[in-house]
Amino acid sequence: MENLRGALAPNSRIRVSAKVKTFVLDTNVLLHDPQSIYKFQENNLAIPVEVLEELDAIKGEQSTERGRNARRVHRILQELLPDSRSMHEGVELPTGGTLSIIINPYLMEGGRTSPAMDRLRAILPDLSKKDNRIIAAALFVQEQFPPPTILVTKDVNVQLKARAVGLESEDYLNDKVPEDTEEASYREIPTNLYELQRFCSEGEFDIGDDASKPLYLNEYVLLRSDEGKTMPARYYGEGIVRRLKIPDFVKAPGGIPIRARNLEQQFFLDALLDDSIHMLTCFGKAGTGKTLLSIAGALHQTHDDQSRYDGVSISRPVIALGKDIGFLPGTLEEKMKPWLQPYYDALEVLIPSKPQKDPQFAAKKVSKKKHKKHDGFLAAMTSTQPAHVSQGGGHGGAPVAKPYERLLKSGLVEIEALAFIRGRSIARRFFILDEAQQLTPHEVKTVITRISEGSKIVLIGDPAQIDNPYVDSRSNGLVYCHNRMKGQAIAAHVKLTKGERSRLAELAADLL
Repeated sequence: MENLRGALAPNSRIRVSAKVKTFVLDTNVLLHDPQSIYKFQENNLAIPVEVLEELDAIKGEQSTERGRNARRVHRILQELLPDSRSMHEGVELPTGGTLSIIINPYLMEGGRTSPAMDRLRAILPDLSKKDNRIIAAALFVQEQFPPPTILVTKDVNVQLKARAVGLESEDYLNDKVPEDTEEASYREIPTNLYELQRFCSEGEFDIGDDASKPLYLNEYVLLRSDEGKTMPARYYGEGIVRRLKIPDFVKAPGGIPIRARNLEQQFFLDALLDDSIHMLTCFGKAGTGKTLLSIAGALHQTHDDQSRYDGVSISRPVIALGKDIGFLPGTLEEKMKPWLQPYYDALEVLIPSKPQKDPQFAAKKVSKKKHKKHDGFLAAMTSTQPAHVSQGGGHGGAPVAKPYERLLKSGLVEIEALAFIRGRSIARRFFILDEAQQLTPHEVKTVITRISEGSKIVLIGDPAQIDNPYVDSRSNGLVYCHNRMKGQAIAAHVKLTKGERSRLAELAADLL
């Protein structure tokens, strides 16, 4: 059998065995996870030289995760392939596999050809495209070695083109959550009415080991009696479930009380207010109360000098839906405001600008509006001041500050930009990371490792709403973090499925 030239010299270290596979890595796999080189066990890894060229073009992106990852891949390859010999022959990896750089001789000018390459040129004639050249390199490896050759890429179109030319291709699955690992709803523990009454009075109940599937620490469950009565509970390990520890309501300083509207929101509040839980993940579709309850629970714990936290930090990834509108002017707070508008809306609900009026005065208010409608129209037409000044309602036409703006000015609520979070140490803060499903596992790890002792982080999002082209419902940072941290004593997870925003929002989330 002819050995590969270039990276596959006569002394090639590529292993040939019925149990060994050869994986050809696309550029996007290395950019997604630079450590992926070490995650293919004892199999062969082949990196086309075109991948190095693409990495070289990306490494100059100073302020992006892609640029940082490209530079990390270069450093790893430099350590593994320190000289020309190792580059040509390949090297053995600590995992037991091998790593080689592939130079495809079929693409060289005047080089020989093969039936597979003839088929490739007939189907994908434009070999100036890097994707097609990477597929060609994988076909070359497939021809030279008996073990199955698989092209690993996160680009779905490249997968389809590879299969069209007779090459097996798959996504990078190492950091993907296994399918069907998430329960459709909260698990129910069968009890009788007497046991349920005892649980209500004593606050805890021993369920033993009767559960068909073992519960994990801090898992939320429902105790259900034969008569259909239910009680929410949390699993504390060793067969013990206990009642939830939530107050009648939570409120922001100077705000209105907020109460849980359903059992799922009770679970969420219990986890938000528990000091022993330092990391909380929450899945929830639009309108389930993720944003409102998270900020309400956070501010409820930062309202006085005896509070556990010094303040609340809020952030979210800057990924636009649809076409980007370009750069935003202003300070960091002004740039982040459009992205964090949901939290400004939530603060407006928690701390309303106008005091709540008694319903009995509503009729009088409407009557006064009718009498003053004509006069108000004339005043607006004859006024010499600009409309935006006259609407401010303050002294001298100055706009009135929102009640919650004092929280921002005092530093009790801070806006964090994820782009500048690397290297920070966040102490005694209640950190809320919204839209966490838009982040990669590595990005979520970067954020969580910034959390110091005495702080708490809450990651919320909807795995069904992803705009980041590099992650999906099984490989995004939110789902990955929940799957890896599940069962840890300081971590908890909640699912919110019942919409409380409006009937229209609930129907849209379910049907559209």
